[in-house]
Amino acid sequence: MSSLPPFDLNELERRCRAAALLACGDAAHDALHLERVVANARWLAPAVDANPHVVMPAIWLHDCVHVPKDSPNRSRASRLCAAHAATLLRQFEYPEQLLPEVVHAIEAHSWSAGIVPETLEAAVVQDADRLDSIGAAGVARCLMLAAEMKRPLYALPDPWCEQRQPDDKVSAVDHFYTKLLHLAPTFRTTEGRAEAARRTAYLRSFLEQLAHEAGVPITGSMAGDVA
Repeated sequence: MSSLPPFDLNELERRCRAAALLACGDAAHDALHLERVVANARWLAPAVDANPHVVMPAIWLHDCVHVPKDSPNRSRASRLCAAHAATLLRQFEYPEQLLPEVVHAIEAHSWSAGIVPETLEAAVVQDADRLDSIGAAGVARCLMLAAEMKRPLYALPDPWCEQRQPDDKVSAVDHFYTKLLHLAPTFRTTEGRAEAARRTAYLRSFLEQLAHEAGVPITGSMAGDVA
């Protein structure tokens, strides 16, 4: 990092934050999501000795282009964000030699893109973002987005997807079985995996409590238990 031109990381973050807030779109990708993911990165990056000059601009700008969840371009969202982030960072006079690392970290953070992180910094960005999909925040985001898209909480007669394939277009709970319960094994850092395990346990306890209150017990093992 000694060969980098001098730049103020705090000022860069301020500019990135302002740009990112302009792109906040649906209920699950609002300003609070952004702040939580940044907070995740702030503790995770130093824990694994990742370069903050790459991690922080990437995490602030990881959703800097809003692509709706039901858009046919959803799988391209992280690439669109990465391209726009590169344009913004050049405007902010960010060091050109670090741009490829930031671009890769943003492209690789997305679940739908299916891009494997090739750097520690990309792994941190992916883990920091995915942590907000599980645990209490993950439950809240899932329910808010389902309500925004006018999908019910669960689908009778088989709310826990025990006799059918889960489909997150059907209900909020289906999204637990299509994605959320399967995230923990995808975490790249040891610290991220440990926190993901704690948050996934919360997802399971939420579903168990919901099943109790709905009067429709979960009779088999949850999809996430195989992870």
